[in-house]
Amino acid sequence: MARLSLVMVFRRKLFWVLYGLALFIFLLFFFGQYLLFFAETQTESRVSFGAGSISTQYLIALFRKVLKLDATAQMYLNLFWYQGYMVMVVLALAGAILVGNDIRFGSLPFYLAKPMSARHYLLGKCLAIVVFVNLMTTLPAVCLFVQYGLLSSYDYFTESGYLLGGIFAYGLILSSFLALALVATAVAVRRTVPLIMTWTTLFFLFRRLAEALVDGLYYDPRWRLIDLWNDLYLVGSACMGVDVNSLRRQPTLTEVVLVLLAVSVLCLTYLIRRIRAVEVVS
Repeated sequence: MARLSLVMVFRRKLFWVLYGLALFIFLLFFFGQYLLFFAETQTESRVSFGAGSISTQYLIALFRKVLKLDATAQMYLNLFWYQGYMVMVVLALAGAILVGNDIRFGSLPFYLAKPMSARHYLLGKCLAIVVFVNLMTTLPAVCLFVQYGLLSSYDYFTESGYLLGGIFAYGLILSSFLALALVATAVAVRRTVPLIMTWTTLFFLFRRLAEALVDGLYYDPRWRLIDLWNDLYLVGSACMGVDVNSLRRQPTLTEVVLVLLAVSVLCLTYLIRRIRAVEVVS
């Protein structure tokens, strides 16, 4: 089921166009690190670029302070955060193809009529979505980790090994939660346009609403809990060793974990009840 789901999406040219756009963010970090190391090895105070030149110290400060290209936890967290915009778009497309069409065109009863249970169907679909999410988040982050170690020192691999573990943990939590949420949303709305609108509301509109309530009106920071992407970001920060409870105007890590667990349980319960209600064709 997972293999079939991956083939269905990989055959779509639109998926590869969106995936290519998502790689632009990764390439910004990837080549930014090369430029940073290049600037640090220059002895001159200015570096020439064609007809112009730029201060070496300004270039270093730009990459280290502004873009956070210092191979710390914040750099990898920024990559996950920026990639999230394209992840949402790709998942909306994938959800409509993988699950929405099965419900809409009546393919699900035929799948369940085969020697597979509803559990196998859900696991296969979720596994395919996990692959998509990790292709756009975890894999680029691991490439940056390896790149920085090769450019700087091999000691980075041992001294910052916890960051690599945090990257994998963040990617697993992110992809697992998004897989459940996407499959549940796709089963509920089925069609592509309503799915995109619902997905946009969950991960973009609620983010702006939470920012307006907490930062604009100075409501309790717990209002940020409605921003699911921020909740996942805080969990990922904890995986990489960041003290989330010390961040200003943010809910506690315990509250974030409870909200994510509650949403996951609700999605899983809805999916089980919805799929069990399908009449199997023998």
